[in-house]
Order: sequence, then structure tokens, then C-alpha cells
Amino acid sequence: MSDEEAGRARDFIGYGRNPPDPRWPGGAHVVCNFVINYEEGGEASVPDGDPNSENALTEGSTAPVKGRDLAAESMFAYGSRAGFWRLHRIFTARGMPCTVFAVARALQRNPEACAAMREAGWDVAAHGLRWEMHNAFDKATERERIAQATAVITRCIGERPAGWYTRYAPSLNTRRLLIEAGYEYDSDAYDDELPYWVKCAGRDALVVPYSLVHNDVRFPRMGMSSGSEYFEYMRDAIECVLREDPPRMLSFGLHNRIIAHPGRAMGLARLLDWIGNHPRVAVMRRVDIARHWRKEHPAP
Repeated sequence: MSDEEAGRARDFIGYGRNPPDPRWPGGAHVVCNFVINYEEGGEASVPDGDPNSENALTEGSTAPVKGRDLAAESMFAYGSRAGFWRLHRIFTARGMPCTVFAVARALQRNPEACAAMREAGWDVAAHGLRWEMHNAFDKATERERIAQATAVITRCIGERPAGWYTRYAPSLNTRRLLIEAGYEYDSDAYDDELPYWVKCAGRDALVVPYSLVHNDVRFPRMGMSSGSEYFEYMRDAIECVLREDPPRMLSFGLHNRIIAHPGRAMGLARLLDWIGNHPRVAVMRRVDIARHWRKEHPAP
């Protein structure tokens, strides 16, 4: 299979100097999509049969531990026990929608959180069967993982996921397999600030790009230290587009075990309040962005 067949040809041009007008609802100039990555309980762990505990995106991730890492396990558990509920309160108190990138096994372990997602009307996109990268999977294994993740999330949420996001590294087969599985879009790209279409195995695939730049991973990885820093950095991203650019979509990634700690969460709360008072900025669910794009800018 060639890169083109898998929808993975490298494109360094994109929309160029004349991007399409998204025609966002309500005439918004910037549409923001907030994504809660729900991963806690789907990561590698010794009790689940893995040789080592996962410690990525935890406060102690610079301390290598062989075998079972009880500290890392506890930090993941904070995300589902306390962090998720803080984010749930922050968004629902303001009536703002968000998207969940959900690891299927993580949802299975917290039915109450699944109920809260349903009640809030959040869209739940698939983030894998487990919190794992797909780049090393053979085609048959990956097809089975996608099918299992889809089935589990459908049971937990009561609705089939429309979108997919792989943990960082998809395989050359991922996009094709997602089309075969009936997904409306994937977010396995970081190369634009507007959705776009690609050809994949002779079919049209919609890509709704994601971002690791406007993401709370900057706390553990890049030294962001306070909620005020978070607020200023993300606000500046929106203001840059408002002042300098044509209409855009900006993705803001969140994690229950990172941004939801109190000193950081206040920065998110301030950002949502600032957005709520800005007439040219809107917040949309990712599935609504994808369907809006499909309607306003159908595949060529």
C-alpha cells in the first residue's frame, strides 16, 4: 500500500494563501474545540498484565520505575476520581460543550463518568481500545482493535463514536481502516487549523486536525507552571487569529490528570469566561465541526 492509498501523502501546501471561509455558525471568526482526553484506566499497568506501569504525562514521569509504579498508578487514578469531575463542573456550569477523546477500557471502568458525558451532551470520539500507539500494529490486529474500541464505546455511551484520534502515532493503515469501520472523520494530524479532505484508498476522508501546541501537556513536558500562564498562552492564540488571520479552528487538549489540578484548572476557567464574553469566538463540539465542514465544504 502506498502512502497515497492510505491517505498519507505529504502535503506541504495545504490551503495556501487563500484558505476557504469556514462560514462558522453565528459568524464566529474563531471556533474553539476543547477536548478532554479520557485515558485513566486504559493505560499500561501491571495489574492488567503489562510488564511495566505507564508513567507518561504524570508528574513523576522523569523517574523511571521498573515493573509496577504505584505512584504513577495513583496519578492516573486522580484523573478519573477527582480531575474529571472538576472539568465536568467547569464546563457544565458555563453551559459550554466539549469533546471527549475516550479510551474504551477507561470508560468501562467508570460508568458514572459515562453517564455524566451523556447528560452533558458531550460528543465522545474514540481514542483507542487502550492508550496505545498503533504504528507497530499489523493490519489485522489494528482492524480488530478499532472494532473492539468502537463496540465498547458504543455500549458505554449509548451512541457510536463518529471520530477517532490515535495516541500520537497512527499506522499507514489507520485512516483506511477507520473509513472501512464507518468513521466520519479522524484527528490524526497536526498540520492545519481547518478541516480538510484527503483521498484514501479511492475514497474521501475528512481530517479535523488536532494540536499538541495548545494542549495542557505543556505543564509536564515544557515547564508551564501556573493557571495564569495557561490562560495567557491560550488567550493569546485566539487573539492572534482574531487580529491577524482569516477564520480558523483551534483545538485545546485537556487531560483529567493534568489541567484539572486546582491551581491549573483556574486558568482554564478564566479562559472559558473570557471566551464566553467574546462575540467573535465560539465553542463547538468536534463532531459538529466535522458535520458543518461536510455540509459547507463537501469533498471535491
